[in-house]
Amino acid sequence: MNHTKLHHISLKEHYQFITFRTQDSVDAYVQKILANDEKEHIKQFQIDSYLDMSKNGAYLFDEAIDVFVDVILEEDEKLYDVEMMAVMPNHIHLLFKQNEDLGKIMQYIKGKSAVALNKLLQKSGKFWADGYYDKLIRDDEHYAKVYNYIKNNPLKAGLTDERVFSKYE
Repeated sequence: MNHTKLHHISLKEHYQFITFRTQDSVDAYVQKILANDEKEHIKQFQIDSYLDMSKNGAYLFDEAIDVFVDVILEEDEKLYDVEMMAVMPNHIHLLFKQNEDLGKIMQYIKGKSAVALNKLLQKSGKFWADGYYDKLIRDDEHYAKVYNYIKNNPLKAGLTDERVFSKYE
C-alpha cells in the first residue's frame, strides 16, 4: 500500500503537535523509515524512538537549548500560544495553539532558530531537515496524550538536564 504524504492542516485557534529534526540527524536509517509505506504517525514514532538514542545531529545542549527556547518565547502569544515543548538533542517537540498560518509559524521557528543556533555553534548551512510532522489535536484526550508524551520524552531517553518547558508546570 502506498501512502501519499498529506498536506499540513492549518487551523487558527486549534492545537498542533509539531516535530522536526536537525539536518544532520537524517541518516540512512531515518531515510529508510521515511520511505516505508507505514502511516505517518507510525513512521514519526519510529523516527523519534531512534533519534532519542542517536548522536547524529545532536547539537541541542546547554546554551543551545536556551537559544532555541528564547526564539520560541519571542513570538509566544503572537504567532502561537506554546503549551509544551521538549528540546531533544537532535529534534524538537512542540504543542501550541496556532494564531497564524502554520506555514508562517514554522518558517519563523525554523528560520530564526537556525540562524541563532548556527551562530552559537559556529556552524553554517542548513540546520534543520526539510519539513516537519504536524498533527492537529482532535480532543482533550488527544491533547493529554501528546502533552504527556512531550513531557516524558527526555526522561524516557535518559536525559536529566532541563529540556521540557510548559506554561503549566
